[in-house]
Amino acid sequence: MDQSSKSKFRFFLKDSVRQMVDFRGTDQNRGIAPPPVEKPVPASAQVIDLIPPEELHDISDMRVFTAIANRRSRRVFRRDPLTLKELSFLLWATQGIRKIAAPGTAFRVVPSAGCRHALETYLCVFHVQGVEEGVYRYLPIEHQLLLVAQPSDLLSLLSEAALGQDFAGKSAVTFIWTAIPYRMEWRYDIAAHKVIALDAGHVCQNLYTACEAINAGTCAIAAYHQEEMDDLLGIDGDEEFTIYLAPVGKA
Repeated sequence: MDQSSKSKFRFFLKDSVRQMVDFRGTDQNRGIAPPPVEKPVPASAQVIDLIPPEELHDISDMRVFTAIANRRSRRVFRRDPLTLKELSFLLWATQGIRKIAAPGTAFRVVPSAGCRHALETYLCVFHVQGVEEGVYRYLPIEHQLLLVAQPSDLLSLLSEAALGQDFAGKSAVTFIWTAIPYRMEWRYDIAAHKVIALDAGHVCQNLYTACEAINAGTCAIAAYHQEEMDDLLGIDGDEEFTIYLAPVGKA
């Protein structure tokens, strides 16, 4: 890679862009309403109720120290299914909402720059008790799963989109996070994109710790075929696109 290309891509990691933005011109400061906390739910949507957060407090008796100390990337999973309670816990631990603070603003269990939370959570479900195989989207406000699609060859589609990393489809469930950039751009304009990537890291680290707490494991995946993964989720690849994924299974 030539030096000019290195400088270009390293710039993304710096906060110099903040000096280039006139924040008086952001959509927030122009009085434009914020984008919604979650994507709309179709009236005819097929949804599954998850176990409420107040019933998840006894999911594990593992100490936080032990869960953090045991954290590692795990690529081999047992065939044992996750329970609906365990999946509910993992979803709450990664994107759960504590409070809707204002239109377009929610306090969650993970941090986000400016409380903007530009991520959506999709699941490729393979072995979860009470949930049929398929592609789902997490609805954090309702704490429900919304059925997106049920392709007959989901395992092969996911493995192919993960560039042949077969363990992505040998999980009980694979988490796939997408970014909706405008949620962050509304406040930060072109300074939004680095912090979206940082937010994805916050979410995935919570998943690692939560998995260890229920004797499960995960391995974050950042290498995938962008267009194939976006197609699998039925998203446009522009206003919303895949940013990160992590298969989960019993370890």
